[in-house]
Amino acid sequence: MNIKEEILEHTNRGLEIFCFYMPIDFVPKRKFRNPLYKDKRASCNIYLDTKSQCYRMKDFGNEAYSGDCFWFAATMLGLDVRSDFKKVLLTIIQDLNLNITMDFKTDENRKTKSLKDIRLVSSTSTNAKEELSEKKKIFKLYEQPFRADEIAYWQRYGITDKVLQKYHVKSLFRYETISNQGNPFSLTSTKNEPIFCYVMGDFVKIYRPNSKLRFLYGGDKSKDYIFGFEQLPSKGDILFITGGEKDVLSLSSHHFNAICFNSETASIPEPIIESLQLRFRHIILLYDTDETGLREAERQAKQLEPYHVFCLSLSLRGTKTEKDISDFFALGKTAKDLTSLLTDKLSSIYTHTIMMLQSCEIDYENPPDASKSIVAVNGVPLGTQDNLLCITGGEGTGKSNYVAAILTGTLGTERLPAERTLGLEITPNPNGLAVLHYDTEQSEAQLHKNLGKTLQRASLKNVPKFYHSLYLASLSRKDRLKLIRESMDLFYHKHGGIHLVVIDGIADLIRSANDETESIAIVDELYRLAGIYNTCIICVLHFVPNGIKLRGHIGSELQRKAAGILSIEKDDNPEYSVVKALKVRDGSPLDVPMMLFGWDKAEDMHVYRGEKSKEDKEKRKTDELIAVVKETFRNSFKLTYQELCEVLMHKMEIKDRTAKKYIAYMKEQHILIQDTSGNYQKGELCHT
Repeated sequence: MNIKEEILEHTNRGLEIFCFYMPIDFVPKRKFRNPLYKDKRASCNIYLDTKSQCYRMKDFGNEAYSGDCFWFAATMLGLDVRSDFKKVLLTIIQDLNLNITMDFKTDENRKTKSLKDIRLVSSTSTNAKEELSEKKKIFKLYEQPFRADEIAYWQRYGITDKVLQKYHVKSLFRYETISNQGNPFSLTSTKNEPIFCYVMGDFVKIYRPNSKLRFLYGGDKSKDYIFGFEQLPSKGDILFITGGEKDVLSLSSHHFNAICFNSETASIPEPIIESLQLRFRHIILLYDTDETGLREAERQAKQLEPYHVFCLSLSLRGTKTEKDISDFFALGKTAKDLTSLLTDKLSSIYTHTIMMLQSCEIDYENPPDASKSIVAVNGVPLGTQDNLLCITGGEGTGKSNYVAAILTGTLGTERLPAERTLGLEITPNPNGLAVLHYDTEQSEAQLHKNLGKTLQRASLKNVPKFYHSLYLASLSRKDRLKLIRESMDLFYHKHGGIHLVVIDGIADLIRSANDETESIAIVDELYRLAGIYNTCIICVLHFVPNGIKLRGHIGSELQRKAAGILSIEKDDNPEYSVVKALKVRDGSPLDVPMMLFGWDKAEDMHVYRGEKSKEDKEKRKTDELIAVVKETFRNSFKLTYQELCEVLMHKMEIKDRTAKKYIAYMKEQHILIQDTSGNYQKGELCHT
């Protein structure tokens, strides 16, 4: 077998070569844009050529950018696949760590070099040869495709081929090394004693599950050995710390994030935990249930207590074949079973929170004693997952009914007509994910009444199990935020996710809405929670906006962080309320239609009244732009075109192209004038 064929055999007929050198993600047989040039259309794909039994890339838009895996590697390396073919092969073998010996010539003589007969030192070291001879153990890896019995071994724990590839797990038919005393040592794989290898950067860890000597190391093991660290996402909900690599693989195959520090007795560096704490909501020790595992879990949890790391115990006997999370799944348990154990653990941690929840949650069947209403207004903006959205407005504008309409859209399995949700399109909730409504201002009696209106609009008689309307007015500000944070976590795991969160009265979570430090902290915390739980958190701010800006430090912070902001005001016709966009994700809020809603006596609820006229929309646009120009030129007589663009982008939080469009519009409407030098000044309409 020649070198080219050997490489194809070791790389899934060249597919792994494409995966390694391809700068973008791709799926075989699916079209994508060619990364070798500015490809405007997805007309390129990678497929297995049945004739040559080699993966090839085909560009239907430009035939010159088509070829096999060796051509693509050469192109990405800046080499000529014909004249530099041996160099291309050698580079592929080195880059992909293939167990292939290749003969090549030097200027002095002809040598034979095994690319795995190395000590894995950094190529940037100035004393690489000295390091090889003094520090690192020489070893050789002879890889082979996973045998059927080996695949069955991993599948017993739910571990898939994809996960094995993701975590760089190899099957070996032979392993050779030299001891510290210079004696050769080798192992050969058999059906009864397979050999697996975890490739960990500058060293490898040999794993023999059926042997007395289960683990060996090739090269120097790093002090901060963290298996699975490079595969972690940038942020998430849960991170498990296990005692072994197989447990990490098993958890990953069941869609959980996990790492291990070589063994349960290994020291866990606190700086690593501190950095991971910023990325994950929970860090949980999931050790074996034998004597060693239970002892080390207790010791590590005590040491890492300042970082809120805690233990989760599995319901296993602690025997050799029933002690870890891999055995847990091998016994037929599922990811749902593990989640159930986690929910029980969180319930025990949040005992006080659950007690507060029971006293705060509205019992619709048992109305509270009648009490005087203090504040009877509500509001909710439209938003997207992982983001904050805000709604604002004054009292008596119909925000309570607006909230009821939006919440109505989250209680069903199919999307309701826009007329039922006051002109908005609300994504339904077919999976019954949690819908949480926290109110910090209204009385318990009023909130019970509003809950009835929501059910009436949704044509429901009973409150769905996933919907929780919580009365927080009687709690302290500190307890309100604590309850929101912990109950979101509890309901997230209980219902399998959170569809929507409404916090009515965000300013009541801090002492003062004009306190800059508190305002930034509360908005940052809510934004973090939205990302962790992959949900939209709607913040209701009871401030009347000033033009396109919100008042107070908390208003400014929401203006900066929120993906969208809606304002509800009384219309010129006092029977109607008008909904205006103050901020939208793309474009300008001044280009969004203004929607109307009003009370319908026959329906006994607010109903949608359509959009404001085009003339009203243009008038609002003109008035808002005049206000922005007056503020912009308060301290400046003239501005250049670029300066004006930057000011509009900053003040209105719009993109460059929208700012340029508005400048042209304001010139046309005489809001701005341009002098002979090209600078801009206030126009006639700004002086009236």
